[in-house]
Amino acid sequence: MSGRTWLWPAWLFNRRVGIGLLWGLLVAGVAVAVNVTGIHVVGSINGWERWLHAHSAHFLAWRLTLYAGTAYGWWWMRQRLRQREPAAETHQRLLRVEIAAMTTIVLLEGSQLLRHG
Repeated sequence: MSGRTWLWPAWLFNRRVGIGLLWGLLVAGVAVAVNVTGIHVVGSINGWERWLHAHSAHFLAWRLTLYAGTAYGWWWMRQRLRQREPAAETHQRLLRVEIAAMTTIVLLEGSQLLRHG
C-alpha cells in the first residue's frame, strides 16, 4: 500500500457517497442559517432559546408529523420488499432495523423530555 492510497480512498470518491455528503452539508448549512437568522430576529441567543422553549409544542407536533410520514413510507416500502423477498432472513433484517429506529426515536424524544421537562 502506497502512502497515496490512504490519502485518496476509492469509497470516498464514489458518486453515492459524494451525494450523501453533499446532502449532509446542505442540511447542516440550512440548520446553521435558520439558527443564525433566528438569533438575529429575536436579538440574542438567550431570546432565541426562550423562543424555542416557548414553541416546543409546535416542534413536537412537527416531529410527530415527520415520524408518521416516515412510518407510512417505511410500511409501504416494507410491504413491497416482503413481496419481492419473502425469505425469513429479510423479515429478520427488517425487524432489526425497525427495533433500532424505534429505540433511537424513543431515546431522542426521551432526552428532549428530560431536558425540558
